[in-house]
Amino acid sequence: MSHTPAPRAPQRMARNVQTELLRSFVAIVEAGSMAQATETIFLTQSALSLQMKRLEDMLQQKLFRRDGRRLLLTATGEELVTYARQLLALNDRIMQNLGQQSDPEPITVGMVQDFADTILPDVLGRFRLEHPRARLIVRVGGSMELLEMFDRSRLDLVLCLGQHGDRAGASWDVVGHDQMVWLGDPANIEREELPLVLLEPPCRFRDAALRTLTEARRDYRIVMETPNLPALRAGVRGGIGISCRTRRFAAAEGLPVITARSLPSVPDIETILVRRDGLTDSAHDFGDLLADAAGNQ
Repeated sequence: MSHTPAPRAPQRMARNVQTELLRSFVAIVEAGSMAQATETIFLTQSALSLQMKRLEDMLQQKLFRRDGRRLLLTATGEELVTYARQLLALNDRIMQNLGQQSDPEPITVGMVQDFADTILPDVLGRFRLEHPRARLIVRVGGSMELLEMFDRSRLDLVLCLGQHGDRAGASWDVVGHDQMVWLGDPANIEREELPLVLLEPPCRFRDAALRTLTEARRDYRIVMETPNLPALRAGVRGGIGISCRTRRFAAAEGLPVITARSLPSVPDIETILVRRDGLTDSAHDFGDLLADAAGNQ
């Protein structure tokens, strides 16, 4: 006597989490807020909020909780961010290794003017030989400005002067040292009040110059302040005052270095390379070239 097999119970369809939602979720976590995350993934805050609601509805779990104005992760959110990073890394590896060749994501680099005017051309030429399809976005600015952009996830690499410390999701290295020097017309040092041409704060060179002169009890007067280096160069070249910058900068701009012993010496300054964690191989290679070039100057 034959038996008819019992019908199988229908299997529950597996559900998929959209990588776009996970990418937005990780961006919010790394930026610290939805408002800051909008600058890295180019979605409005309302669109991000809707995406997070969709993700929570899909998982049937709360991912964030409010603590005053701060947006904090729940226990589920903390667990999800680990899985999300792993899944996104695997997704990106699949697309990089097996997907149809397309233009890669740009490497975003920030550096101070001292390096843009000196080592950058050679670094770009060497990098292009190894990574001909790589795309670069280079931002030149002050150290503090660049590090703030880095903290807002807008830069992958920063080569700056005299700024370092632990930063979330990043590593930093001292890759070189440079000598601060006085620049300008030596005739200015004969004045009773030393005329100074300085960048607006915050500026490490401004701080070093003023602190050094104060400690040496040398009278000074700021005759010109500016937020940018081209104007500072013009002031120094025009002879209205002296300034303080690196010897590298002086050589690149053809500005005279003042060696008179009547001026107090200014300190050396460190060259710092900051890298975001999880960079692509090409971004790491660019960072290595920057470090090598900055250390050999």
